[in-house]
Amino acid sequence: MNNSPRIRTVMSCTLLVAALGASATACGGSSHPLTAKPYDAAGEISFSAPSGGKKVDPDKPIEVTSEDDARITDVTATDAIGRYVVGELSADGSRWHSTAPLAADAHYTVQVSTEDEDGAQGRKVLTFDTAHPDKKKALKVTFGPEAGKYGVGQPVTAELSAPVKDKAARAVVERSLKVESQPAVSGSWTWVDDKTLHYRPQEYWPAGATVEAHSNLDGIKVGDRLWGGASKSLRLTIGDRIEAITDASSHQMTVYRNGRVINTIPVTTGKPGFETRNGVKVVLGKERFVRMRSTSIGIAAGSSESYDMPVYWATRVTWSGEYVHAAPWSQGSQGYANVSHGCTGMSMSNAEWFFNTVRTGDVVKVVNSNGAQMDPFGNGFGDWNLSWQKWEKGSAVQAVATGDGRNAVQTARLSPEV
Repeated sequence: MNNSPRIRTVMSCTLLVAALGASATACGGSSHPLTAKPYDAAGEISFSAPSGGKKVDPDKPIEVTSEDDARITDVTATDAIGRYVVGELSADGSRWHSTAPLAADAHYTVQVSTEDEDGAQGRKVLTFDTAHPDKKKALKVTFGPEAGKYGVGQPVTAELSAPVKDKAARAVVERSLKVESQPAVSGSWTWVDDKTLHYRPQEYWPAGATVEAHSNLDGIKVGDRLWGGASKSLRLTIGDRIEAITDASSHQMTVYRNGRVINTIPVTTGKPGFETRNGVKVVLGKERFVRMRSTSIGIAAGSSESYDMPVYWATRVTWSGEYVHAAPWSQGSQGYANVSHGCTGMSMSNAEWFFNTVRTGDVVKVVNSNGAQMDPFGNGFGDWNLSWQKWEKGSAVQAVATGDGRNAVQTARLSPEV
């Protein structure tokens, strides 16, 4: 279907002339009556399709151009089952080209209308066949994290090799990505952006669970010329339920293993202007040593808030640089005041114990801080800060049924905070 209104105008004038039986002139002031048979405009147009009956590559646009003094007034291209091809006609009528993909292995008819410098109308009907594309674009899925043992808060991720924006196509993808656990739990995918999905259960994974993710997309058509490819499955095991709850107002961290308190640690969190984020975070990794510099978070060197120091036993919880780490320089404030630049600081021995106790995927939650809420996406795994109802709204399967949309991914700073 082309986007020019000319065909509707010409048809309405033609019908009017036929109804009145008069020798009216064409719309636009032409001296030629519309009842005149259009001449063969073959000599006035060029077509981009290959000659000799060769098939057209469906991955490439088709183009019709005018020759001499004629101009194109309308182009209609349809396949054998009546599907229109969207196209664009230049303002001067010299060129029309398709702007939507062609179907593979299809037969097309293109009707081209022209007008010469005297206003006489020309017509040419072109036909062509499309070939099967040489290469089908394969949509591959990479599951994350790497196979191994994780904490109960670890989401399963799926990174797509190509963006998928259409809601119906997203639903095809989502229905083909399977996550199963023993013991079984209720869970759902949510779309983070056009190429990323996260899967989590309604509650944390059960301690000791086995989680397997695999794709059934191979050979499934996702969209036009986009087909599912083969993907590697993923197997995770889940450890004990480790939860570290930091109360920023009481300056205490309480660590639980499977619901039982195993340690209470005096801590310091972010001071005014650098408050630690509230909410649930998930351990992203552990580093025995990190060099932390204030310049990485926009604090000028030499200013009253600047720092450059070695930090030990650092457990990362955001990509922007929030850690749980040893802070011997603030030990006098730990348990009494918040003096950090956003991290949770503790003594050297407590930080080493915490480092050796937690694993990637364990839960670290901050409450009663004056800081902002942890972002759901983009700065680590803040997935658990969304209610289950909001999480399910990110499912394309539900979006297709309800018409719901999806929020955009947040952007994170990649810098450490102490």
